[in-house]
Amino acid sequence: MSPLGILRRHRVAALLGAALIISPVVVSFAQSGGNAGLSNAVATTQTPIVGIKAPNGSFAPVVATTKPAVVTVTTVMKAQAETMGETSPFDGGSPFDDYFRQFFGNQGAPMPKTPPQQAPRQEALGSGFIVGTDGTIVTNNHVVDGASSIKVTLDDGTELPAKLVGRDAKNDLAVLKIKADKPLPTVKWGDSDKLMTGDQVLAIGNPFGIGTTVTAGIVSARGRDLHSGPFDDFIQIDAPINHGNSGGPLVDVNGNVVGINTAIYSPNGGSVGVGFAIPSDQAQKVVAKLMKGGNIEYGYLGVEIQPVTPDVAAAVGLDHAGGALVSQVNDGSPAAKAGIETGDVITGFAGQDVKDPKDLSRAVADVSPGAKETLEVWRKGKAMQISVNVGQNSDDVKTASTDDSGAPSAEQGAHAPAIGLGLLDITPDIRQQLNLADDERGAVVASVNPDKAAAAAGVQPGDIIVAVNQAPVKSARQVTQAIAQASKSGRKSVLLLVERDGSQIYVAVPFANG
Repeated sequence: MSPLGILRRHRVAALLGAALIISPVVVSFAQSGGNAGLSNAVATTQTPIVGIKAPNGSFAPVVATTKPAVVTVTTVMKAQAETMGETSPFDGGSPFDDYFRQFFGNQGAPMPKTPPQQAPRQEALGSGFIVGTDGTIVTNNHVVDGASSIKVTLDDGTELPAKLVGRDAKNDLAVLKIKADKPLPTVKWGDSDKLMTGDQVLAIGNPFGIGTTVTAGIVSARGRDLHSGPFDDFIQIDAPINHGNSGGPLVDVNGNVVGINTAIYSPNGGSVGVGFAIPSDQAQKVVAKLMKGGNIEYGYLGVEIQPVTPDVAAAVGLDHAGGALVSQVNDGSPAAKAGIETGDVITGFAGQDVKDPKDLSRAVADVSPGAKETLEVWRKGKAMQISVNVGQNSDDVKTASTDDSGAPSAEQGAHAPAIGLGLLDITPDIRQQLNLADDERGAVVASVNPDKAAAAAGVQPGDIIVAVNQAPVKSARQVTQAIAQASKSGRKSVLLLVERDGSQIYVAVPFANG
């Protein structure tokens, strides 16, 4: 599939996933979810875990070891603007808050509606687990986000006030602290990297506020990407988890925490055996930082990127498909200051290989703002290194959209028959019709032959071609000449930089004889 097709498919999938989560819900009171992922990277050389189950196959020994350290987290949400006399407990804790508000309303633990004349007050339930005898507790960020007060109920029924030590929205993790008059039972972190598809796991939490509950299942897949952030690497499980399970531990048959139950995908609001947990290896590192207090800062580069498909690789002269193709550089960003250009393929960052855009997003986000790192870049047939001062990411950084724009009407223009495009110069009438800037240069796609390669690659009428094989073009004739030259030179495909509704994306179009 073309890079444009891939990007369009992924965007729709992310929106569809979120929309489905209106009925598919995510775990617990405030939850995130989405489409069931892109990768399925599973270790295949690990030795299966035997575990501490009883001789008859019962999980009772595992439960006896772990359940005492699992807690219920009850939050009183901060007062928000009144709506029909009610407030939502889902404000600000997840990328899909709007969907939660639409679907859940005030679901969860039964709570009375607040009369319009009273100050809004809403309680929400989640789960957590104790990792320190001093009362250190791990849960999801969305369980406690927006809370004015937090209460923890231990397995023996003891209720204690909790203090929020630190939280991280991007990883959806939070650390709480309680004071008890005695050492508390704890659970140990396990090694999620050793999990294999098919391994048995237990999910423990307080679904629907009915009390601590244990459910069993297997690891269904690894490396699921729900498109909720740069660190998506979820464990997919079929152990039933429901509202209230958020923040509870996923334990292996040795009783060690290998994940944190965070989301479910469901068409009806209940568990259908598709749940997701944050891997312990990822969570443990974040929790260690949060225990020191405050929030975690993430790096920011400031580029729009897309996958490098075989067609893109052929067009830019790479001998393999890999890396992240820069389709746009944000003005004033660290990338712009470092000299990153549109059309660059980033193949490495900070000494790590970049296999795809997700690799780059994770690597950059994991770097502390202010750090100076080296980028490995492929530019116009040559490998080079660029030093960049990583900036600080913020939640208001948005990625560019690639919405379709309308097509101009015209009677004549240039043609690129090899790939099936009809092109027009940007005339004053077309500039006004498409609302283009005065300095906009390139060629407008007036028609696309549905039987040719450009259509299959995702080029659409109304697109503006601003560069061919990374060389700027100013007219329809220059576009057709550049495409013809690429074909004559023996290239297997031609790389078009397309602008659509203010955003840019590269589209690799193969030649029929390629």
